[in-house]
Amino acid sequence: MEYDPKIAQSSTGDKTSFGFVSARDRWPIILTGAIDDIYRATSAATEREKQEEGKKITRGLAELKYELQHNCRMTPLPDDGAADIAAYNRELEQRGNPQWFGVPWLYAECYLYRRMRTLFALSTHWKSYDVFSKQKMSTFRSSRNAVLELATRYNDLIQQLDSNQSALAAASDEDRYNVEQSLFVEMCEICLWGNATDLSLLTNLSYEDIQKLQGSKARRANEKNIIVNDFAAAFACLKQAQKSAPANAERRVDIVLDNAGFELFVDLVLAGYLLHSGLATYVVFHPKNIPWFVSDVLPKDFSDLLNVLLTAKSFYETPSEEDTANDRTPPALSATDEASLNQLFEDWSTLYAEGKLILRPNAFWTEAGSYWRLPQTAPALFADLKEAELVIYKGDLNYRKLTADGVWDAATPFHKAIGPLGKGSGLRTLALRTCKADVVVGLPEGEDERLRGLEGGGGDSGCRKWAWSGKWAVVQFCDGKA
Repeated sequence: MEYDPKIAQSSTGDKTSFGFVSARDRWPIILTGAIDDIYRATSAATEREKQEEGKKITRGLAELKYELQHNCRMTPLPDDGAADIAAYNRELEQRGNPQWFGVPWLYAECYLYRRMRTLFALSTHWKSYDVFSKQKMSTFRSSRNAVLELATRYNDLIQQLDSNQSALAAASDEDRYNVEQSLFVEMCEICLWGNATDLSLLTNLSYEDIQKLQGSKARRANEKNIIVNDFAAAFACLKQAQKSAPANAERRVDIVLDNAGFELFVDLVLAGYLLHSGLATYVVFHPKNIPWFVSDVLPKDFSDLLNVLLTAKSFYETPSEEDTANDRTPPALSATDEASLNQLFEDWSTLYAEGKLILRPNAFWTEAGSYWRLPQTAPALFADLKEAELVIYKGDLNYRKLTADGVWDAATPFHKAIGPLGKGSGLRTLALRTCKADVVVGLPEGEDERLRGLEGGGGDSGCRKWAWSGKWAVVQFCDGKA
């Protein structure tokens, strides 16, 4: 806590905040889903000891839900042997052992998932169980059409990049720069918007097509909802590094991951593009090391995704539980689509085998506090991140942690709100975030007021409702190496 900014944080006790709404409405539903999942898994278990442990975990989740819904005091986490438990409990004590609806939202939400984890960690048979795994795979299955479309376009793009047969080959320096920047922006926009992405944005590297795309309704519709857009600055730093680096010098881009499933899929699309285009020589992914915020990426989610690509026909044609319940038969996967996904598997598995795609989990990412604490509480990780040309932070939680989930004025400069990760830090930071929480910074003066005045924006209610829905996005860059 001593390294956090001296500013109020979004609180579960503030009824005008999304933190209050989230704690009251979303968390009980998440816990109910977890209870249902572990109940089903326990019922399917054959070993008596595993069944008994499963029942104990189920009771523990039910107790947690009861305490939350009845606004009980938050209790110290049981010691499951992990190094972070002491810090969680020390901070809980420093905050006065608060009730659920009277604590900074960021701490309470991290505590929620960390306490869920202790129930599994203290068992014998369920230590590695991810209570959210089925949900992650179900979400990926439902993205089938987008996955197939994007796989085809990615394979075509990479073939052109590798063979140098695209419009880039004969373009002038200025045109080449513009085309490469447009592609970089499109790849990042796919990561930004996730399932909401209009896949028509991914072009085939034709300069003429890209020029047409700039005026398309879909592109303009997406871009007008990015209320701060620093893509050009981020691209410029990667392009300058590529241009000035000695031959064979390593240039690294890091991605602090958000969600598994389709979002991890598009993160891999971005990583593959960065590598094949030469904007990076290797990409480091930072997943979580325990189940976190329902859908966050674990190392196993990476291997699960690659396995789906390798066994795509079986995965997509085997009825899910929902299909079976609704007497539905999934459509067959065409030979062309199967080949396209296998080609994608070959590309990404080769990049991984060659050390160009690296997974690097760290316990810091599931600690309770903000990233303002990074230089002091995880100095080795901080030093490692400095080695990257650019660190991309995906999603809403990473943004909340970057800004300490503070009640900043919306016009506060981004570099100020990220504190020790800002100017002079030695880090280049790019936040890709669709807004799903109250905290937002770096807006032009008056923009927050304008958005509040829109229908559903919150008006004079005291709520910043426009920032809750995911309709609006910010792309914010800070060059801490300058």
